[in-house]
Amino acid sequence: MTTATTFPNPNYVPPSAAGSSSGAPGASSAAGGATLGGTNFLTLMLAQLKNQDPTSPVDSNQFLSQLASLSQVQGITQLNSSFSALSSSLVSTQALQASTLLGHQALVASTTAALTAGGSASGAIKVPQTTPQAVVDISDSSGALVRQINLGAQATGLANFSWDGKQQDGSQAPAGQYTLTAQISGATAGTAVGTYVNGTVESVTMGAGQTGLTLNVSGLGSVPFANVQQISH
Repeated sequence: MTTATTFPNPNYVPPSAAGSSSGAPGASSAAGGATLGGTNFLTLMLAQLKNQDPTSPVDSNQFLSQLASLSQVQGITQLNSSFSALSSSLVSTQALQASTLLGHQALVASTTAALTAGGSASGAIKVPQTTPQAVVDISDSSGALVRQINLGAQATGLANFSWDGKQQDGSQAPAGQYTLTAQISGATAGTAVGTYVNGTVESVTMGAGQTGLTLNVSGLGSVPFANVQQISH
């Protein structure tokens, strides 16, 4: 009677192992089902070929299928190692590039701007469509309008603005956090006009996993690098 062969045969024991004492070193680990590597797999496979039943040889299709499976596993293992090395290299490169950002101005999406005593603030608004007039309103913590900046006609894109820290009456505004809002003429109701603020990059943090690169920007705190709209001197 012909018996189907599972390859490699999980019940196969090489002659040398069959004649060894049960107390021999490594016997317990083999019995415990230790994971076979590529070399172990090939050794076991060749041993079974040498000791196969001549009247019921190993099926050639099954043999080739096992070889293909081994090749795929080894290929995936090597690919994982290559990706791991590439990832480490990219992190190192990113760290070197990030160090050049220190002291630069980062333009970050924000609805607030921090004003220091006697200082100023700058940023930009994202104009969704060409407009004859764009306006930036700056309000204090109570919601009172402190300053209105008229940017005039603007094309679609970023429109820069600068606030000298003065109130509408020309007096110096106190230090603190101020709210930014922007409007454009001719826009349909509900059209959003994004506001951005410039801040100095004080430090850079290399995150793990999907956290990525994080910038510590003055007045804005920790900002994911993906949220930075523009870097300038």
